[in-house]
Amino acid sequence: MPDEPIHNLSISDLVRHFRDHSLSPLEVARHLLDRIQQYDPCLKSFLQLTPERALKEARQAERAWRKREDPGPLCGVPYAVKDLFDVQGVPTTAGTRLRKNAVAGSDSWAVQRLSRAGMVLMGKTQTVQFAYGGVGINHDQGTPLNPWKSIPHVPGGSSSGSAVAVASGLVPAALGTDTGGSVRIPAALCGIVGLKTTVGRVGRSGVYPLSFRLDSIGPLARSAQDAGQVGRELLGIDPGDESTHPRTSSDWLEGPGTGLAGLRLGLVETVFFDQTDPEVAASVREAGTVLGSAGAVVESLDLPEAAEVIQNPHTPLITAAEACVVNHDYLERHFDELDPVIARRMVKGRQLAAVDYLSTWRDWELLRTRVRQRLQGVDALLVPTTPLPSAPLEVVDRDLESYYAYNARYLRNTFIGNVLNLCAVSSPCGFTRRGLPIGLMIYARPFEEALALRIARAYEQATDWHCRRPELSWIA
Repeated sequence: MPDEPIHNLSISDLVRHFRDHSLSPLEVARHLLDRIQQYDPCLKSFLQLTPERALKEARQAERAWRKREDPGPLCGVPYAVKDLFDVQGVPTTAGTRLRKNAVAGSDSWAVQRLSRAGMVLMGKTQTVQFAYGGVGINHDQGTPLNPWKSIPHVPGGSSSGSAVAVASGLVPAALGTDTGGSVRIPAALCGIVGLKTTVGRVGRSGVYPLSFRLDSIGPLARSAQDAGQVGRELLGIDPGDESTHPRTSSDWLEGPGTGLAGLRLGLVETVFFDQTDPEVAASVREAGTVLGSAGAVVESLDLPEAAEVIQNPHTPLITAAEACVVNHDYLERHFDELDPVIARRMVKGRQLAAVDYLSTWRDWELLRTRVRQRLQGVDALLVPTTPLPSAPLEVVDRDLESYYAYNARYLRNTFIGNVLNLCAVSSPCGFTRRGLPIGLMIYARPFEEALALRIARAYEQATDWHCRRPELSWIA
């Protein structure tokens, strides 16, 4: 038997125990189902469990481990998916009760990939309605609670339930989507790792969309190693998603070495540190010092393109306009039944003229070219994932003005990366005096997830922030 509780084991540790038969996949699945039943009525991270499927897949994994010496690096490992991913026989609600009967006829491509790897699906996690929000609040189906505080604090969104489930030890990994920060924001606020992949890296067929051009899929886990292991199984050409790129077949855990010697990292002073909580800024700068001690050259860097993203008056409306296309029927026929803060914000996308939409995208493409040129001598960027830690739910949600203000602040640093087409890892890099997690974001060029993960792993080797676990004794 392992020395640590089952729910604290890393993916590598779980597989090691499966290999030496000191744990079985069925034992792990049952343990986590019991833990979910104990804690999740309060945490509200899951929308729907799939216990029958979980136990069936766990039994299959157990048989595979008995028959073969090593059936695969993830066989028997439990996971969950955000309720945008189709799971056969289960509704894909996308955060609204209006879709309670939208039962999927087959698994999404990403779920198929993880099933093929032998992973065990535990259920579907809560999301912000239509995945359109960075604070993690859902007034329709319920808001997951940040596990680090007994007083309700926001979990970050829109992959809110996935982050809470992983941080609370209900599953070792979960899938999310990221259009403007929806993997990285909840990862940072809940003290775990979130990987934002390059658009085209992971197939999106069978995933309810928000933005046709910006949506990406990424794992949430408790370490960069775990996130990379899950992400590796998602690689491959998705025949149902023409955006997937041939480069998706490379292995992002096999970067050029594990050390940081020779790498140049830029602490970006433009925009990213503006109006940032002092404790957050200090922790991120200290992370730069740690990475410097690990062998990297860390220097301050200006990135004027980041400011141009923020200054463009049409930037906030691009995703809204695309979301209006996706959700046209709901906005037209069921507006009053939708989450009011989501519907009122989304419908503003109708104000964007076609010429402004197209010209903004052209501007973004030019910015992307300039950034690639500017980063030719820089390997990665270091910035705060979010300018502030998790805030009390009551404060964020007291009125529309407060909600929109917090939402904009949480999204600022992450959305810049979506616009500039960067990949990123958010890793825990400290805690505030109030015990709230702080996230370090490592930005890398498109399709350089291996490099971002390499830097994150080196940081984890020098620190123990990713090993911290929330104390759930406050849950009766």
